[in-house]
Amino acid sequence: MRRSKKDRQTELQETIADNPFVTDEELADRFQVSVQTIRLDRMELSIPELRERIKHVAKEKLADEVRSLPIEEVVGEVIDIELDQSAISIFDVKKNHVFTRNGIARGHHLFAQANSLAVAVINDELALTAKANIRFTRTVYEGERVVAKAKVTNVNTEKERTTVEVNSYVGQELVFQGEFTMYRSNISAKDETK
Repeated sequence: MRRSKKDRQTELQETIADNPFVTDEELADRFQVSVQTIRLDRMELSIPELRERIKHVAKEKLADEVRSLPIEEVVGEVIDIELDQSAISIFDVKKNHVFTRNGIARGHHLFAQANSLAVAVINDELALTAKANIRFTRTVYEGERVVAKAKVTNVNTEKERTTVEVNSYVGQELVFQGEFTMYRSNISAKDETK
């Protein structure tokens, strides 16, 4: 049974509020309508397209906040960050990121997204990866969008180490897990375990 336009638009607003990284194609599949219908709904509701939503968040927060490396050196597009707490980036898997014979993303791209996000979240001029425990949980393919979420889980001021957990998703499905132990030259975080 199809939803009424009003119901669909209400649910569309809620869906985008819950997951601002959702694409028009994913919304069209979810609501069983055409991509054009989703675009018209967004226009009527004054909801910008995905790229504009991401740019808006990035302009507001990022350029002045990331200290450990230039923002353009982060693999993927950082869309949210709270130094020494959490960060989120997105990475669109394109033709040059996959093996040509099967369209599967090369693992080093997923690792690079997660690792560079772990570096970026550190509130220090120098942050280096001392150790990484990683696990790939599902194959990622060309055309998929990977959303990486980093969370600082431990700050050890005596050993100048910070632990960052990164989980990467395609939609709601976990595709990569990593725990990164980061060396930092000058602990500027709170002197406590988070």
